[in-house]
Formats: sequence, C-alpha cells, structure tokens
Amino acid sequence: MEQKLAELKHRLATVSDLHHASALLGWDQQTYMPPRGANARAEQLATLDRLAHEFFIDDAVGKLLDELTPALAHLGYDSDDTSLLRVAQRDYAKAKRVPPELVEELSRAAALAYEAWTHARQESNFKLFQPHLEKIVALEIKQANYLGYTEHIYDALLDQYEPEMTTAQVQAIFAEVKKELVPFARAVIANSDRVDSAVLHREYAAQKQWDFGVEVINRMGFDFQAGRQDKSVHPFTTGFGLGDTRITTRIDLNFLPTALFGTIHECGHALYDMGSPAQFERTPLAGGASLGAHESQSRLWENIVGRSRGFWHHYFPRLHEFFPAQLADQNVESFYRAINQVKPSFIRVEADEVTYNLHIMLRFELELALIEGKLKVADVPEAWNAKIQEYLGIIPPNDAQGCLQDVHWSSGSFGYFSTYSLGTFFSAQLWDTATRDLPTLPAQIERGEFAELLQWLRVNLHQHARKFTLDELARKITGEPLQTHAWMRYLKTKFGEIYGV
Repeated sequence: MEQKLAELKHRLATVSDLHHASALLGWDQQTYMPPRGANARAEQLATLDRLAHEFFIDDAVGKLLDELTPALAHLGYDSDDTSLLRVAQRDYAKAKRVPPELVEELSRAAALAYEAWTHARQESNFKLFQPHLEKIVALEIKQANYLGYTEHIYDALLDQYEPEMTTAQVQAIFAEVKKELVPFARAVIANSDRVDSAVLHREYAAQKQWDFGVEVINRMGFDFQAGRQDKSVHPFTTGFGLGDTRITTRIDLNFLPTALFGTIHECGHALYDMGSPAQFERTPLAGGASLGAHESQSRLWENIVGRSRGFWHHYFPRLHEFFPAQLADQNVESFYRAINQVKPSFIRVEADEVTYNLHIMLRFELELALIEGKLKVADVPEAWNAKIQEYLGIIPPNDAQGCLQDVHWSSGSFGYFSTYSLGTFFSAQLWDTATRDLPTLPAQIERGEFAELLQWLRVNLHQHARKFTLDELARKITGEPLQTHAWMRYLKTKFGEIYGV
C-alpha cells in the first residue's frame, strides 16, 4: 500500500505542478503581460489546463484511488491520507466526466474573454464583451451537463467552488438573511446624514497609499519572503505552491478605501494559503477548503478587523503621518465612521458591510437566470440595472459601474459569487469563537497586535487546508453548522451604534 500511495502522490504532484504553471501564466496576464500577447497566452493556458486534466483523469489514477480508499479507511476520517483520498476521489469523479477538449476550450475562451473584458470595461461598452460572455455561458452550461446534477443545473457549477453546497441551500440562506437585512439596511440608510465620508474622496498620493497598505499587511503576517503584491485591473490572490503567494491591488487617487481595504482583503486570502501545511504541498489537500472558507478570511481581516474602531485607534495616527494635510480635520472617531458609511453604491468591492450582500444576491440571481437560459446575455445590462435598482434603489450610469465591474464572468467563474456571502457569514461565526477563546483579542487589535489571531486561525482553520467542507469546518471549529445569526448580530451591533437604529 505504501508504494501505491507514493505513486498516487507522485501523479497528483505532476497535476499540481501543471496547474501552478497555468496559474503563473494567468497571474502574468493580469499584471505584466503586454496586450498583444493575449492570443498566444490563450493557447498556452489551454494546453496546460488540458494536460493537467488529462494527467488527472488517467485511468491509473482512478485505479489507485479505488484500491487505496478501502485499504486506508481504518486510519479514520480526519487522517491526512484518508482525507487526501476522499478529496482526490471527489475531484476525480467530477473531472472524469468532463472531456479534455472542453477544458481546453473553456481555458482558451476565458483567456481571450479577460482581454475583451478589460477593454470593454475601460470603454464602458458591454457589446465589446458580449460575444465572449455568450461563448462562456454556453460552455459553462455544457460543462454543468457533463458534471451532472440532481436538482438544479447550477448545483454542478456551485459545487466547484463550494463542495457539497446546493443552489437550494444558498437560496434558503439568502432568503433568511434578507428578512432582517433589508429592513435594517433601510433604517440605516434613512439615517445616512449621521456620517460624513467626504474625507475619503480627497486626493491621496498613490505611492503613499501603497506604502501604508504594505506596512499594515506586513504587520498582519504577510510574509514578503513568501509572497508579493502587484497591481491589476481587479484585485485577486493566487499562489504557485508554498512559499509563493501573490496578491494584487488597485489604487484610486480620489478614494482611499479602494487600495487600503483591497490590500487587506487580499492579504486575508494570502494568509490562509500561507498557512497551508507543508505536508500537503503538491497534493489536492493544499490551499483553502473552499471559496466560502477563503472569503471568510478575507472578509474577517478586511471588515471585522480592518474596519473596527480598535484597529483605527492604533493605525489612524500612522495614517495621519502619511497624509497630514488630507486628515488634518479628522480624528479617530470621525475617520472610523467615514470608512463605515452605509450608502447604496455601484461597485461591489467598495460596498459597505450592510449593503454588500445585496450586491452578491443580485449577481447570484443573474447567474442562475443565465445558466437556466431564462436571461439572454444581450439583456444582461438591462437586467443588472433593474436588479440593482430593486435592491439598492440606484441605477449605474454606465456599464463599467454596472455589469462590467467584476472579472469573474470573463474567467468562466460561474458559481463563485455566492461564496462571498457564505464567507462573510462564516467570518462572524469564526470571530465569535475566536473572541471566546481569546478574550483579550479586541485589546490586542487596538494595540496593532495580530499574531495571536493569526495563530488561532492557523490552528483552527488553516492547518486543515482542503480536508473538510465549509460546513464540516464550521461544526469542528465553532460547534455549530454554518449559520447567519452571528453575522446579523455583529452587523446590527456595529451599525446600530453608528447610526442610532
């Protein structure tokens, strides 16, 4: 058995290497690649992704999994080797259903769509992106049918990002949240004059924004000997193995939160990846459990920590040193309130905590309609504007601030969006548990000390990597299934105090 397990790990390591090579090319495309390299890069990515898929679905891998799974069952559900087989078996069963030709075609289409999306977004012209999105939607539907599903076609796509989660479960969670969230959001927005955020719209030098953000994430635990930060059109995190995790940010000279909280958000993702155990390197267990688990980390660091009053008790004086003129008329409290202003806005990644999940819900509903064939791609801008007016009472002035703002559809990431909300809810559940275990945690944050929180996350979440599903992790760490009441309580406590509701 040991020899067979070693052979399986060797084969899986080859697949991992190919995926990381593909990810490196993808990172380069979004950061440094010259625009005219798009066609060649699309072919390179298509080749690597097809090769990785073919290596993985080889019958020899399936045979090894079938032989090893019962032989090692005695080790127990939580053991590393049993978990490796369980996760690899799940991934293999899904991948085996998808033809390599489709994987190649999807990869090529996404690489070309990304370039079209960046141009369309710059020009604020959805029609430039429309034919690419039509192709991707058709391919995603084809992929979903190959993957198979029991209840809803979208289940097949959602499962790629949130294993074992179903469309019906997400719909039920969103429906439950909306009952409390919508009236609370309306009450807060009705008191919007209690907060003035004009300070955030002053001119802030790009390099100073960059330097301050780097200082913050370095203190949080981002290891610049094992990672780096660059700029991209849409912030993201990617990694090519333990010791090389990369994040990106973007800078708006006249809106401070764009780079500041984008940097902290991506740092949260990176810290999760950096905490993946060395023994899982080059295996399917490396990395985060799911996109929901990943988003719990980015949202926890960005919002629960980064937008807290305690955090700014420590960091406002330092930010003032970077921008003395811009912050001359501010104090900790006024700045804290400004960064927590609740106001309907067009851009999801810059949305406040109260309205953010309404942005996610509208994307989830549009994705469902596209995959179900109930919404034509050509009608997306109109449908988008109608949804955001329904949820937030505003209409985007152009496509760039509407349906072209997110990169996800250009990369074929259908099934992804709901994980932002799932992760947001889980972040509060984790925070409640962490503060019970570490009663002095809020005081540590106020002193700019993050090591104990990071260590708690390492021990309770990061060390498990992909061994368990999001719900399994929630039960293991907090003693409860994934729930939303912790987040709703956090939201009402924080913003009820700020807005007097």
